[in-house]
Amino acid sequence: MRILFIGDVVGKPGRQAVAALVPALRRERDLDLVIANGENSAHGAGFTQTTVTELLESGVDVLTSGDHTWDQKEAYQVIDRERRLIRPLNMAPNVPGRGSTIVNVGDRFSVGVLNLMGRVYMPANDCPFRAGEAEVNRLRQKTNIIFVDMHAEATSEKIALSRFLDGKVSAVVGTHTHVQTADEQILPNGTAYLSDAGMTGPHDSVLGRDVEAVVRRFVTGMPQKLEVATGKVELCGVIIEVDELSGKARKIERLRIPHHTSA
Repeated sequence: MRILFIGDVVGKPGRQAVAALVPALRRERDLDLVIANGENSAHGAGFTQTTVTELLESGVDVLTSGDHTWDQKEAYQVIDRERRLIRPLNMAPNVPGRGSTIVNVGDRFSVGVLNLMGRVYMPANDCPFRAGEAEVNRLRQKTNIIFVDMHAEATSEKIALSRFLDGKVSAVVGTHTHVQTADEQILPNGTAYLSDAGMTGPHDSVLGRDVEAVVRRFVTGMPQKLEVATGKVELCGVIIEVDELSGKARKIERLRIPHHTSA
């Protein structure tokens, strides 16, 4: 089984890259499942029904999110309606939505997708280790193939979680920093790991936002309207090959693919 995970999709440029590149990737790389982090898909912060629908219709099977989950006012309704969209499991109890989902892949296999959020330099939430372990144990009653999006700032926290879950899940891939790392590996007990999948969107930017506005904010300390940047766009992500029976990873490959657009 081959799973593509797409790093944080930022605004319209990111959505355009997904629409343009994912259908061909599915064919050319023989992909069985496509997962994307969509928490920045609407104007660079949050998601809307329109952006969720657009990404799903572009060939994405499951959308994860993170600390920007509630940035758009319609998020509460969207996340309750759309079961292919999940938010971090370890948010406060009783918030809308769900923290994991199980997706059928053909007639023979199913994949559990789990979204967690870190606590270091992040908004307050419950322990991702305890919450993640309990949910993984529940998901493993239904499938051995489990993918984890760990949305976190601190690399150490991401690595620690991957070691904590090594052998219990197929992959742990980090999101949130928008900068792709080069530490892809398969851990000793068969879990694929990458600290951050990177960003799908405008790379001639500061984490997807207009360079001049961000620089002014740092230099002056004054509030700035941080528009989504334009120009050079790339799709960043990772393909993970998983043994369908054991759920262990066989191979992990980073992707960074240019997409030419001026929008």
